[in-house]
Amino acid sequence: MRIGEIAALVGVTPRAVRHYHQSGLLPEPARLANGYRDYGVRDAVLLARVRRLTELGLGLDEVRAVLADDEGRGLVGVLQGLADDLARQETVIRRRRERLGVLLDEARAGRLPADGPVSPELAALLAHAGELPDSPMAAKDREILVLLDAVVPEDERARLMALMEGAAEQAREVYPLLDALADADPDDPRVAEAARVLAACLPDELGVEIPEPPGPSDPYGSPAGSFTDALFEDLAPAQSAAVRLAVRLVAERREPRR
Repeated sequence: MRIGEIAALVGVTPRAVRHYHQSGLLPEPARLANGYRDYGVRDAVLLARVRRLTELGLGLDEVRAVLADDEGRGLVGVLQGLADDLARQETVIRRRRERLGVLLDEARAGRLPADGPVSPELAALLAHAGELPDSPMAAKDREILVLLDAVVPEDERARLMALMEGAAEQAREVYPLLDALADADPDDPRVAEAARVLAACLPDELGVEIPEPPGPSDPYGSPAGSFTDALFEDLAPAQSAAVRLAVRLVAERREPRR
């Protein structure tokens, strides 16, 4: 049989046959005097087996491992691994469909945020907070919430957003104080007042989860994490000082409880 004939017989393309040759899955057959490959029944049987295994979802390396075991002892383990992987994919797909269903409901009701899609937990938090004031700091706060929503592991998101919900209404008081620090120096006396009000907004459990980056005079401090970088990079120096001081105040507030 020529390559086109064996390909048609097994139900693959000649290109796939050549690929299996190059991958070492299908040995090269003897060639005729004119240079054409001459395939036999054994070649067709092996090619059919390769096709069946790839249709099950096995990768070429996995197919090679199965074919290397003449008695087929490795096939059961490979197929079990494939079944487990498909089960995991089904779980992920089911969760994504559930998530998509929630987003569709929110979109149809006109409640999907402009910077969405977001998680149901953040959508509930934003709905609870209501319309944010026209404040540059409020806009940054919303951006941080969207970032948290994207990077926090799913099993932690609900707990974190519940903590945020408790602080959402009180945060309105601190926004104008932080906005006023946009052009101020870090040693401005208003920094302490903004930090005090912000610390009062932060639940104890939330405050200690905002890591404080090393200051400019601490070149050997631990490097700030990517979230911390994102949190502080857009803040003015005085605003950054206020947030750092608020975190310290919350930590001090927790100290007697330890």
